[in-house]
Amino acid sequence: MPICLVSLQKPRHRLRRQKRSARRFPQRSPATTPKRWIEAFSMTLPAKAEMAKMSKLWAVAKNTIAQAVRMKVVAVVIVLLLLLLPIMSRIMVGDNTLHGKLQTFISYGLSLTSLLLCVLTIVISCYTLTSDLKSKEIFLVVTKPVRRFQIVCGKLLGVIIIDIFLLAVFSGIIYALTLTISKVTEVEAVESVKIQREFFTARDGIKDPIDKDRVNKMVAIAYANLDKNDELPPAMSEGRIRDQLRQQALAAMQLVGVGETRAWEFSNLRPLDTDETIFIRYKYEVAQDTADMKVRGSWRVGDFRQARYGPGQWQTPVYEVNRADVIGTFHEFEIPADAIAEDGKLMLGFYNLPINNATVMPQEVEVLYRAGSFGANYLRVTALILARLVFLAALGISLSTWLSFPVAILICVVIFCVGIVSGFVTESLEVLSTSVQMFYNFTIRPVLWFFPRFDGDFNPTHFMVEGKLLSIPFLMKTVAVLVGVKALVLTLFGIFIFSNREIAKPTA
Repeated sequence: MPICLVSLQKPRHRLRRQKRSARRFPQRSPATTPKRWIEAFSMTLPAKAEMAKMSKLWAVAKNTIAQAVRMKVVAVVIVLLLLLLPIMSRIMVGDNTLHGKLQTFISYGLSLTSLLLCVLTIVISCYTLTSDLKSKEIFLVVTKPVRRFQIVCGKLLGVIIIDIFLLAVFSGIIYALTLTISKVTEVEAVESVKIQREFFTARDGIKDPIDKDRVNKMVAIAYANLDKNDELPPAMSEGRIRDQLRQQALAAMQLVGVGETRAWEFSNLRPLDTDETIFIRYKYEVAQDTADMKVRGSWRVGDFRQARYGPGQWQTPVYEVNRADVIGTFHEFEIPADAIAEDGKLMLGFYNLPINNATVMPQEVEVLYRAGSFGANYLRVTALILARLVFLAALGISLSTWLSFPVAILICVVIFCVGIVSGFVTESLEVLSTSVQMFYNFTIRPVLWFFPRFDGDFNPTHFMVEGKLLSIPFLMKTVAVLVGVKALVLTLFGIFIFSNREIAKPTA
């Protein structure tokens, strides 16, 4: 039987092809391998998984942004702000001074921008998920490898990106218009300096120090007298009675009779520069109106502890200022900052001139000094508005996971309105009887705490109007509570509901 021998040698044309390929694509050693190849092949599976999650999250966010751009309400809000802000900068005059015009414009401009963006955030956050559920477009997403928590977080991220963009644009417009108003308006040099010191600045302040021990002693004596004479109001709780007695004690401490004086002592005053000026802010109230509705008084500002030394041994000056101010409105006067002692203390003295013939109550006395710049303070105010928008976005997304669009938007609007008047609501509920007070403390009070606060010290506009410093600790605390606690809880609740709800029922 013939034997067939098979040659193990490769054909010559195949060898020539391999040699040409080796010359064109030489094999590289590990030392010469490109860095990106090493990174690509050495990437761990958890890292790839995290990148995949982020890509899905970003895809949902981009879809939310595209969905919002197609909404007519977004175009309406943008057009309104683009038209109204320049018009407001021209027609608003305030008290017919440049200072009043700047205060009025920045107050109404920031308030209008914040209000319209809050409404827009509520509408978008409530609509984006409910519309997908109603039109059944969500079926195309949940059937893909996209987790439900990624859908909720992606929707929230998209709304927040829209808020950041719009807030940055319109807050920048307000800032530019404010600077333009101050430059194109012709004023005297004195008023221009006053605007730089009182408006284009960020002033920190120390309010009227209260002698708490004296107040508590006065409250205890008054409460004991009422209890002894059996005159305690039966419909009011003990805490409410003590609050009213405390207010009466504070009012009694503020009274300055005709020809009498009152002194204040402030501590920890640290202005940026002793060559600058500090401001004394106050408001007059009287027991009986004067003839021309003005109070005439003499103020002394400085370190009164130097009185025991001779006039030539004083280290800081003591200034005297005579004023005639209208009753019921805030007033300010400035003095050099060198009146502050080295240990940061400053004393004020007010003398009620006999010409007034009325008892005067100087209220809300405050010492203001420059502690920052206008631009940095404006950025912090914008961040405070953004925290409000993030909370409303989380609220709308959370409600839309288990409610229809009309119900979700109604609840959001109610919570937003309650947040605007939260201080008034809290104070009105304090007037309760003793039996109802316990029920309120354990049921309603925790719920009210979860509601946002948009008024009082949490209103961003009054920081810019009064040239008052929005401190970083206060901003961080507000953002931590509003975003880090309340918005986070709402988001987690929405994720839990959306992950466990039945989107569609199977049919035979």
